[in-house]
Amino acid sequence: MVYNEACFTNNAMETTMHRPPSHGIRHIALKVKDMRRMRSFYIEVLGFHVEWEPDRSNLYLTSGTDNLALHEVQEDTNGGSLDHMGILVPKPENVDQWAQYLKTRNILLKQEPKTHRDGARSIYFSDPEGNVIQIIYHPPISGE
Repeated sequence: MVYNEACFTNNAMETTMHRPPSHGIRHIALKVKDMRRMRSFYIEVLGFHVEWEPDRSNLYLTSGTDNLALHEVQEDTNGGSLDHMGILVPKPENVDQWAQYLKTRNILLKQEPKTHRDGARSIYFSDPEGNVIQIIYHPPISGE
């Protein structure tokens, strides 16, 4: 079990730790089969711009206020193409605050807070149905 259901009762509100700040869902990561076609669609049709392209299988796009990651995969995506969604936070230390907060709610982290090579900082965990959520500080759009 990823979380303790008792955490979501009224007793959970008695915790002394408050929910850290966020800017909401501003990051989505999709598993894609045809990177060329998806790149063209999001750039030419929807007007996104390339933020970062670390290799041919990974592309990070932005509209200026959000971030869309495309990750090319070989496996079948019939189970859905969502890799994870990201909740943006304004400061890198907010990631650590979220980690502590989630632990007080008995929510297991998939990893401890980590700073990525592009300066982003994040944690990952799952919702009750297994959808992966990332709390992320992402310098180009976090606002700091």
